[in-house]
Amino acid sequence: MISLLRRTKLLTLTLTSNPRTLRPFLRFLSSSSKFPEYEMPSVTWGVVLGRKERLVSRVIISDYLKTLGIIPDELEQVELPSTVEVMRERVEFLQKLGVTIDHLNEYPLMLGCSVRKNMIPVLGYLEKIGIPRSKLGEFVVNYPQVLHASVVVELAPVVKFLRGLDVDKQDIGYVLMKYPELLGFKLEGTMSTSVAYLVSIGVSPRDIGPMVTQYPYFLGMRVGTVIKPIVDYLVSLGLPKKVLARMFEKRAYVLGYDLEECIKPNVDCLVSFGIRREALASVIAQFPQILGLPLKAKLSSQQYFFNLKLKIDPDGFARVIERMPQIVSLNQNVIMKPVEFLLGRGIPAVDVAKMVVKCPQLVALRVELMKNSYYFFKSEMGRQVNELVEFPEYFTYSLESRIKPRYQRLQSKGVRSSLDWFLNCSDQRFEERLQADYIEMETVGPSFCMGGKLQLPGNEVVSDEEDESDDEELYRRTVSL
Repeated sequence: MISLLRRTKLLTLTLTSNPRTLRPFLRFLSSSSKFPEYEMPSVTWGVVLGRKERLVSRVIISDYLKTLGIIPDELEQVELPSTVEVMRERVEFLQKLGVTIDHLNEYPLMLGCSVRKNMIPVLGYLEKIGIPRSKLGEFVVNYPQVLHASVVVELAPVVKFLRGLDVDKQDIGYVLMKYPELLGFKLEGTMSTSVAYLVSIGVSPRDIGPMVTQYPYFLGMRVGTVIKPIVDYLVSLGLPKKVLARMFEKRAYVLGYDLEECIKPNVDCLVSFGIRREALASVIAQFPQILGLPLKAKLSSQQYFFNLKLKIDPDGFARVIERMPQIVSLNQNVIMKPVEFLLGRGIPAVDVAKMVVKCPQLVALRVELMKNSYYFFKSEMGRQVNELVEFPEYFTYSLESRIKPRYQRLQSKGVRSSLDWFLNCSDQRFEERLQADYIEMETVGPSFCMGGKLQLPGNEVVSDEEDESDDEELYRRTVSL
């Protein structure tokens, strides 16, 4: 016993006399004078209690915790400090961070962590990787298990893994604040398999980092039970994996929509409102968020509004959604402004309805730009309004970069053509048409789609006049999101 006490005394003297031993803690505390939550507790290491003394100490500490309103039942199997003073320092340390008694009751195992050996090293590391000191308390409340973790064995490898996914260093703290449970995952488990699967369907490895920053929760999703079923279902609707990959890169949160409770019911809802099954893939590619909205209520409201105010019947409304699914979330006051502008130009309501069904993008345009385009159409081009009814897409083209330059080229050549003929084509095709000795007959082209040229993997540009497969059409709509 005497030998044990000597060794204990020697250990205590070593800890208090050797500056190298305490240097990490002193360095951490040197910057915390303004933050009392980091005040160092008293040293109580080296105190050896017998079985009876430990039982008495546990009872005293439990009684102390009960006086604070903390229920100590879950601490029965946890090693507690030898004195009430040390437990009081733990409680006060956590309270200064912002942890309340209610939080401690939700996860009382926090009180089993040593301030010196657990809390300070972990909190110091979290601050080092970018979590603001003012947010550390919130982080601990959201993920108290972090206090049990080893910085070297558990926390640092996860951070290194995230950096390896191309998550920017300055975004690490932001990612962990959003999803602190990442620090508890095994590297060879769910995180690695989810990344590998997404890359296998076409997600670019360099886009994984931005995806993690936007929606880190997919790293915790199992491939077999969550990610793959979503992918398989969307593929069954006609969405190619190439399109899904681009969609996930830009809208990673789509992976968070529940397949059975959200995605499938919303697809069924679209069909019930008249959207054709062959158009579902295009609708989802243009507006992936539609899979996660409270869709039935939104569609019901917008369908009634379109019927009442725009005189568009349910079938016409379905065609509008197919061409521009974002309509479901568009404010009705915004919709009415362009409509009122067109009605104010003397266009009959029935023709305005036709224009909206043919080109729903009209209802999302700024009225100021529509005014400028309309003024040029009437004053400079001297054309009849019925041409706008036939080709409402005119308002979606830039006046300065497309309409004016091309019209001036037509004038210089003495050519008169329809709006569709000189606007709805690529620059190269327009030049070819001007060089021709005749104006070819107009043919029915693809339905209007915003997004411009299609940029395929490998930087291959497909010109507007080339034939496009259905997959490429969907791809173009996706990359233009």
